Amino acid sequence: WTRKIFRTGYKKDLEETDLYATLTQDRTNNLGEIIDKAWEKEVESCAKKKNGSKPQLLRVLLRCFGKPLLLIGIAEAVMELFSRMYQPLLLATLLRYFAIDKKEWSDEVYYSAGGIILLSIMDAFITHYCVHCSFHIGLKIKVACTALIYQKILKLSNSVLDSETSVGQMVNFLSSDITRLEASLVDLHYIWIAPLQIIWITYITFFEIGWAALIGITVFLLFMPFQAFLAKIIAPLTLKSAEKTDNRLRLMNQVITGLQVIKMYVWEIPFSNLVEKARKQLALTLDCCIPRLSIFVAVLSYVLFGNYINAEKVYLVTAYYNVLRNSLIFGFSMGLHQLVQALVCIRRLQKFMLHDEITKTRQNLIYQTVTDSYALSMTNVNAKWHGDGKEDTLRNISLTVPPGSFIAIVGQVGSGKSSLLQAILQELPLTSGSIECCGRINYVSQQPWIFASSVKQNVLFGQTMDKSRYDEVIRVCQMESDINSFPHGDRTIVGERGMNLSGGQRARINLARAIYKDADIYLLDDPLSAVDSHVSRRLVDKCIFGYLKGKTRILVTHQLQYLQLVDQIIVMNNGSIEQKGTFDQLQALGHDFMKLVKAADTKDKEIERRQSEMQRQISIKIETKDHGDILPIDTQETLAKGRISRKTLFAYFKASKSPIMIILMMLIFLANQVVSGGSDYFVAFWVNVESSSWHEMGNSTWDFQWEGPLSRDSMLYIYTAMIAAIILLWQFQTIVYFNACMWSSINLHSAMFRSILRATMYFYSNNPAGRILNRFARDINIVDLLLSMCVFDIIVIGLITLTVILMVIAVTPWLAIPTIICVCIFIYLRMIYISTSRSIKRLEGTTRSPIFDLLGASLQGLTTIRASNAEEILMSDLCVHQDVHTSACFLFLSTSRAFGFYIDVICQLYIGAIIIAFTVVDGLAVVSNIGLLITQTMALTNMLQWGIRQTAELESQLTSIERILEYSHLEEEPMIDSKPDAKPPDDWPTKGLVKFKNVNLKYNPRGACILRDVSFIVMPKEKIGIVGRTGAGKSSVINALFRLAYVEGEILIDDVSTGAIALHDFRSKISIIPQEPFLFTGSLRQNLDPFDQYSDAILWQALQDVELKETISEMAVGLNTKVSDEGSNFSVGQKQLLCLARAIVKNNRIMILDEATANIDPYTDSLIQKTVRTKFINCTVFTIAHRLNTIMDSDRIFVMDAGHLVELGHPYILLQQKGYFYNMVQQTGAAMTENLIDIATKVSSN
Repeated sequence: WTRKIFRTGYKKDLEETDLYATLTQDRTNNLGEIIDKAWEKEVESCAKKKNGSKPQLLRVLLRCFGKPLLLIGIAEAVMELFSRMYQPLLLATLLRYFAIDKKEWSDEVYYSAGGIILLSIMDAFITHYCVHCSFHIGLKIKVACTALIYQKILKLSNSVLDSETSVGQMVNFLSSDITRLEASLVDLHYIWIAPLQIIWITYITFFEIGWAALIGITVFLLFMPFQAFLAKIIAPLTLKSAEKTDNRLRLMNQVITGLQVIKMYVWEIPFSNLVEKARKQLALTLDCCIPRLSIFVAVLSYVLFGNYINAEKVYLVTAYYNVLRNSLIFGFSMGLHQLVQALVCIRRLQKFMLHDEITKTRQNLIYQTVTDSYALSMTNVNAKWHGDGKEDTLRNISLTVPPGSFIAIVGQVGSGKSSLLQAILQELPLTSGSIECCGRINYVSQQPWIFASSVKQNVLFGQTMDKSRYDEVIRVCQMESDINSFPHGDRTIVGERGMNLSGGQRARINLARAIYKDADIYLLDDPLSAVDSHVSRRLVDKCIFGYLKGKTRILVTHQLQYLQLVDQIIVMNNGSIEQKGTFDQLQALGHDFMKLVKAADTKDKEIERRQSEMQRQISIKIETKDHGDILPIDTQETLAKGRISRKTLFAYFKASKSPIMIILMMLIFLANQVVSGGSDYFVAFWVNVESSSWHEMGNSTWDFQWEGPLSRDSMLYIYTAMIAAIILLWQFQTIVYFNACMWSSINLHSAMFRSILRATMYFYSNNPAGRILNRFARDINIVDLLLSMCVFDIIVIGLITLTVILMVIAVTPWLAIPTIICVCIFIYLRMIYISTSRSIKRLEGTTRSPIFDLLGASLQGLTTIRASNAEEILMSDLCVHQDVHTSACFLFLSTSRAFGFYIDVICQLYIGAIIIAFTVVDGLAVVSNIGLLITQTMALTNMLQWGIRQTAELESQLTSIERILEYSHLEEEPMIDSKPDAKPPDDWPTKGLVKFKNVNLKYNPRGACILRDVSFIVMPKEKIGIVGRTGAGKSSVINALFRLAYVEGEILIDDVSTGAIALHDFRSKISIIPQEPFLFTGSLRQNLDPFDQYSDAILWQALQDVELKETISEMAVGLNTKVSDEGSNFSVGQKQLLCLARAIVKNNRIMILDEATANIDPYTDSLIQKTVRTKFINCTVFTIAHRLNTIMDSDRIFVMDAGHLVELGHPYILLQQKGYFYNMVQQTGAAMTENLIDIATKVSSN
């Protein structure tokens, strides 16, 4: 059936539509269900035992896939212990007859010749069937483990995600670990078959050459404990390598997802250093020296024992040792190596599978149907994250929420607001108490979760489409104008994490998803913080108070202006409910609650004391987008076409950056093969001399008189010298070759990483993280582990093949005809196969990326997924993506086996032709040469199809080089470092003067402008507030300042054009506090000072300035405290304060805040504002804000609308003009409007 796909692949590049439907037995849902049930049974079985035994994943895999694997082992044993054991005996019989006159031949010679041919063909059938089945079982294990891992991910508790796992580890599981498992079965059975072969071969050869056989076999036996020793060494190295890869991929994920912040902070170099430290490689091999050494020892011992060699004995031993070479040196050693690798992978996966699940933490949680008495009841609840040795996160929480009520939760940073919602969602484990929930729950996360799909799919999230309900949800969530501005409406594809959307758009899509799915209780974790005041007011009126009226709503918020509208307010402090009641009740109680409310007005007194020293936030996200040019329509991964250029292979070796090493390597390869071929021919010559030295004396007696050109001892010395040279050359060749490959791999990785760091943000907006991680995971893994061995095999087998062909033609010239015919057939088959396999391999690579994308998106939105009960939807998506990938993998496996089978059959026919020729025609060659040719061609048969397949595999693996090179030559940002003569002074800028002159900005080089003809001048020390509706272009102003997109016009800082100096030189002079605070895995010290430029005293002072010194000093290792993935061991507010501390340490003249206080409480908001006023009094400050009260004391306000700067001026003056800004203030409500006008008036009067 593969012939059809070969024909198609030869005619055109295969596409996904050319793939066959996945076999039923290979479908992800079937295999996932089988292994999931087996794993659950194993867990239950171990739980019943009292000896504390742990579930074993290996046992589960054997239960699921052990039976077919055993049957394959039996078939391989029959082939190795019967077919291949009998062929050398038949060859010895042939050679014995070839040494005598043909008239004395019996029918035995023809039976022997036919037997060799028949067994060889049978060998080809059994070998390829067994290998195909082994790979097929391996593929099933890969698919099953993928499903098992993903199911586990959907159940993982948040405490495990925070402390023990990472995206990098998950990617490594799917890209490396289960791939090793998949490939570990091919040679597995040789671990027990090879010892049986040794016993059988020792028995046979002992009767042929006596004790010399035992000496030769001993060399092989000595090799086995050496291999076991190497395996013992490799096991911990493999584990460490896997852990290193986890770390590298975790770092890569952080780089990819946070690259915009990295660019603004000018952190490319520190991150580059961190990633490069994770690159290690080691290679050592002795394998191919052993067979020649064993033959040499056996022949030498046989001669030294006083025996004379002949063709029958020499080539019988040679044939058997060739069998041992394949079974022991390749099969046994590879099987042992693969077993060690597989056990390491299984242990890693098993450890992961034993992590705590969310279902195991859901104790004391009761769900009931809807009642009239309460919607939610919490009784004496105490809760903490597992592994947290500190006091409980929530303490003694008792709360009753009536059905249909609206509850607001307020409190300072780290007070436990979000943790309370997590406990209700069963994400935060309870230590005591109980929670009763009546009805269905939906959840809106604090940080919006957007996955790479259409806007509509992000809202529906697997729910059935109800047009009227959908339209109503879009309307109440204030998304109509945004959707109308997108190029394809709600069918527009948004980038991963919604990076092509503004913060407000992401927040509203996140809200719409929860609202569209009907529920009884809605948990809203501060969804209003990312939208402007106008949209916030309309969301409250139309959505929360309107559409959700009658539903139970629990809102975590810092928008204190809405507290008077809610039914009950809960004030959280240090994990406990400090106060609760209505607004009027709490106002009557006074002190603590009123401190929170008054924190929003703290700035009024500060303003009366000092004018306009306040600052506000500015962020890293790319602003979208009243225009569809920036939104990707659907960014499918580019699939390369056609034949891979030879330049790709040259680029691989060129990457070693050592042409002398490459030349030396090739010379050593050639020298080694000349000596190896020469030693084989020398043995044939020696056998011929010994045979001709026997003379018949009559009466059936023979006399031996040496007739060689050299003495017998000289022959021994020469042969010994050749073997010694082969061993030395082989080792030298291996060291030089793998050293070159190691440096090639390191340099290719470095080049791709440097290119990724310097790529434009447009590239990131059109390529999801999973796609980029796939290059650093799967493709780099192929280059590290597979490509080097593939090229090595091709060079060695190619030289051996050339040597054998030259020997065949030299010994029997007329055999050149069938040899040339076979070579032509091989070339033709290879041409057809490569055209097909190249396309399939590319499809295999591109169909893998969606799996990584889904994995990354799932980890980011795990709480939302579980709250929406969408696990089955996500699992179904995985099955779809994995089944397509499985289809490509199985097709590649089948075509590879078919091609190998065709090659083997042709090789067996070629051997048959040689044997028949020597059997039928007299005098073609002397018996020693006949033995040489037959043993060499039989040995070559086992290598040739592998070598030709490796040349095809090389083309497939070079697609990884091709993909790496593609990402090594991305469109880059302008120069990073200035030339010495163009570098600005070290103290630049001294003033902080910023000028925009007719600035236009595009995110898509071929798209429309997002900023249009923006011009302004900001004086030194001036405080600027930037406001506007979502998508108006506020953050685009900052992106233009950082030159993160395509900028036209001129931007000057202290009258120096930023376009004339390098990016690092001016980006490093601007500090930014982003809306989504960025912390990377590492120490707290590294996060504050990645370049290690400042003393501990400066860092501690910065922490004191943001009131975190006490918190950090209480940690065991202070500044060396480890920061978890994405800073998950710090609250959002704490992360924001750490970003502020980072800015204090840098002390730049220009400061930008992008909604830096959008997700934090008023107290922390006030703290940041106070710190900015005191620490950055001499700085120019830009503040983007949705909360207008945070920018009302600014020196000037910039009002953006549709990419234009429509108003600028002092807030009081703008209010008098009654334009855009006045309307925005009016939309905040009467009380807030009065408060804002009062602030502007006080500022103006001062």
